[in-house]
Amino acid sequence: MTGPAAERMNKVPPPMFEKVLIANRGEIAIRVARTLKEMGLGSIAVYSEIDRDAPHVREADEAFLLGPAVPAESYLNIAKIIEVAQGAGAEAIHPGYGFLAENADFARACAEAGIVFIGPPPEAIEAMGSKTRAREIMAEAGVPIVPGATAPAEDLDGARQQAEEAGYPVACKAAGGGGGKGFRVAMSADDLEEAFDGAAREGEKFFSDDRVYVERYLEDPRHVEVQVLADSQGNVIHLGERDCSLQRRHQKVIEEAPGPHVDAEMRERIGKIATDAAAAVGYRSAGTVEGLQVGEDYFFLEMNTRVQVEHCVTEMVTGIDIVREQVLVAAGEALSVSQEDVELRGHAIECRINAEAAHKNFAPAPGAITAYREPAGPGVRVDSGVEAGSQVTPMYDPMVAKLIVWDVDRGHATRRMLRALDEYEVGGLTTLIPFHKAILATEQWANGETCRDLMEDREWLKGTAPAEAGMPAGAEDGAETVARDYKVEVGGKLFDVKVIGEAAAGGAAPVAGGGRRPPKRERRSGGGPSASSEALPSPLQGTVLKVAVEKGADVSEGDLICVIEAMKMENEITAHRSGKLAELNVSEGTAVSSGDVLAVIE
Repeated sequence: MTGPAAERMNKVPPPMFEKVLIANRGEIAIRVARTLKEMGLGSIAVYSEIDRDAPHVREADEAFLLGPAVPAESYLNIAKIIEVAQGAGAEAIHPGYGFLAENADFARACAEAGIVFIGPPPEAIEAMGSKTRAREIMAEAGVPIVPGATAPAEDLDGARQQAEEAGYPVACKAAGGGGGKGFRVAMSADDLEEAFDGAAREGEKFFSDDRVYVERYLEDPRHVEVQVLADSQGNVIHLGERDCSLQRRHQKVIEEAPGPHVDAEMRERIGKIATDAAAAVGYRSAGTVEGLQVGEDYFFLEMNTRVQVEHCVTEMVTGIDIVREQVLVAAGEALSVSQEDVELRGHAIECRINAEAAHKNFAPAPGAITAYREPAGPGVRVDSGVEAGSQVTPMYDPMVAKLIVWDVDRGHATRRMLRALDEYEVGGLTTLIPFHKAILATEQWANGETCRDLMEDREWLKGTAPAEAGMPAGAEDGAETVARDYKVEVGGKLFDVKVIGEAAAGGAAPVAGGGRRPPKRERRSGGGPSASSEALPSPLQGTVLKVAVEKGADVSEGDLICVIEAMKMENEITAHRSGKLAELNVSEGTAVSSGDVLAVIE
C-alpha cells in the first residue's frame, strides 16, 4: 500500500487513551495487548483465579483479579470489570470476542461509568444480537435472507407452523444465539420437537434467551462472511470475504481468505450487502456479516458485532490491523483506509488448534500441556495464549491457539500450512493438529469443497487419531499404557521412534472430593466402544446435561443416551449397540470423567 493511504496508516495518532482494559483471556487478550503496545497505549489484563499464571496476564502492563474461575463470577461479571477499570484508571475497554463482546448491557454500563466501549453502539448490538430482529431489518433493507421466520415462535406449535412455511429440512435457531450455539437441525417433522428443545436450552444457557425461530436449512452451502469497518464519520467499508465452510457442530475449524469460489463480481456484490447491512443499523467499529453462498446466490445469515476469531486471515491478505482500526474508531478518529485502498493479496488459511479429539467426534480434551513449540518461518503466524505448563481447563472453550499462514495462492498456502502443522508440538494434550493435516491433504480440500462428508464420517475421523490415542495390538487387558519418544541411529542415520507400551507400576492419585462417581470401564484395545462390548464409556470429561432414556429400556444402535456438556459444547452420546439398558449410571448434573461407564447395554 502506497500514497495517501500508507501515510494515513503509518501516522501514529496522539494517545487517545492512556490505558485500555482488555475484558478477556487467552490468545485474543494477547492479540489486543500487542496492538495497544504498538500504538503506545497502556494495557490492563484481568484474570480469574484459575488464570493467575496465564500468559495473557504477563503480556499486559498491569493485571487485576476478577474472581473465581466460573465465568459468571469473573469474565462475565460486568460490575466487577467496571470496578476494576475505574480503579485502574482505564479510559476504554476492549471486550475481545465471546464473553461480554456482544452484550449491549455491558456496552451501556461502560458508557454510564464514563468508559469507552471499543465496539459498536449498544443499539446496533441489540439490533443484530436478536437474530429475528436482524432478519427483519435486513429484509426491510432489501438484503436477501434465508427463507423463514422473522419473529420467534411462541411455542412448539408455532415452530411447527414456521417449519411448514419454510419447508423441511429446517434449522431451529436461538434468537439471541451465535457462534454455533443454539442451532439444531430438523430433517423432518418428526425431529422438530427435539431440535426446538435443544436450541431453546442452549439459548437460555449461553445467551439467557430461550426464544427460538425456524428457517430453511440449506444442506451444504458455503459459509462466506464479509469483514466490515465503520466509523462515526459515516465511512463504511469492507475488507473482502472469508470462507468458513469447514465446521463441526456448526462451529468453524478452518477459515480462509479470499473465498475459493468468490469472483470479483460476487465480491463486489456481497461487499455491498455487508456495508448496506452495517449502515442499516448505524454500525460503528469492526463487524462481520455472515452469509450462505449457494452457487451464485448469497443469503444474509447474521451479523457478529465484534472482532471475529478468524479476523487474522483478513489481516494477512489486506495488511490492515483490524484491532487498531477498532481502537481508532472508538477514539472518534476516522478509518485509516478507504474502500479504494483495500487490496487482497495472496491467500491465507487459519487452523484452529483446539483441545479436541476429532477421532472421538470432536470431544473436548482438556488437560495439561507438558511441552510446547510453535511453528515459524516465512508467512507463518501463531496467535496463542498458552505455553508449556499451561492447563486447558473445562471451564472455558477448548482453543489452544490459531495457526495462520499466508502465501501467493491457495495451493502454496496449503503446503505452507501442512509444513507448519508438522512443526507444531503440543505435548500431553490431544488437539486437532492430526485432523487438520489429514483434511488439508484430501482431494476435497484441494477442490475447494466444503468437506462436509468427511466432517460427518466417523470412520474417516477415527483415522485422524494420534498414534498414542489407542493401545497397541495385543496389549494386555487392564494394562495402562504410555507413549515414549526415542531417537535411534541406524547406519549413522537418525530416526525418531515412538514406543507405546505398559506404564511403570504405580497407582493413580484418588479423585478429589467424596462424591460417588460412575465406575471406570475396563481397559481394552481400540479407540472407543465396540459392538461386542456391553459397557458404554464416556468419551470425555464433563457434566451430564440431559438423560434421554430410562434403565430397562430397549435401545437401538445410534439412539441418544445422554448429552454431556464440556468446554461450552453439548456432546450427544449414542448407543454403540442395540439391546436392553441393563445399567444407567448417570443422571442430570452428574460429573463424569473420560472412561466412566455411562450405561451397560445387554
